[in-house]
Amino acid sequence: MELTAPFQFNYEIPEGVLLLFALLTGIVFGMFLEKAGFGNARKLVQQFYFTDMAMFKVLFSAIVTAMIGIYWLSYFGVLDITQIYINGSYLWPQLIGGVVFGFGFVICGLCPGTSCVAVFTGKLDGLAVFAGMFTGLIIFGEVEPWLHTAINFSSMGDISLYELFNMNYGVLTFLITLFALGAFWIAGRVEQRFGTSHSI
Repeated sequence: MELTAPFQFNYEIPEGVLLLFALLTGIVFGMFLEKAGFGNARKLVQQFYFTDMAMFKVLFSAIVTAMIGIYWLSYFGVLDITQIYINGSYLWPQLIGGVVFGFGFVICGLCPGTSCVAVFTGKLDGLAVFAGMFTGLIIFGEVEPWLHTAINFSSMGDISLYELFNMNYGVLTFLITLFALGAFWIAGRVEQRFGTSHSI
């Protein structure tokens, strides 16, 4: 299996090695999530009470770090941004899905990734969320052919923010970084206002 775009390398990496790398990356990612306490629904749900914004800070930091990394890899010719796979955008299905996801997160205190961490650390609530998520995937897989037309009705194609706003990727990265810094400052003020010492 030859690794070409988006990374510009001229040697082959066996598919088994790539799968092993993906597995190890997932395990390490899960370990860091658990180390940060994100396998605990009580900690995660505190962000909805504005008492602990750690989850928001970590996720936004990851997004900004990835954007900056992609920009500089592209700048030095290692990565071709135009070849990065982007999931298709479907306005109404994703809006509805976002609302459902949000309600589920508030009710359960876990998202798909953190529920997997909770399962592997022996938490029953994580097992319940994981079972519900897996059941939902099966149900959606069965009914998706009937919903195909409705899902594709509001398709926007494979579009990114810098394409949507017709903006240079570096400029967009800089603006989002500034926005993130402001958001982190606001999150810190919110935590001070509502008290990080409160427990749920």
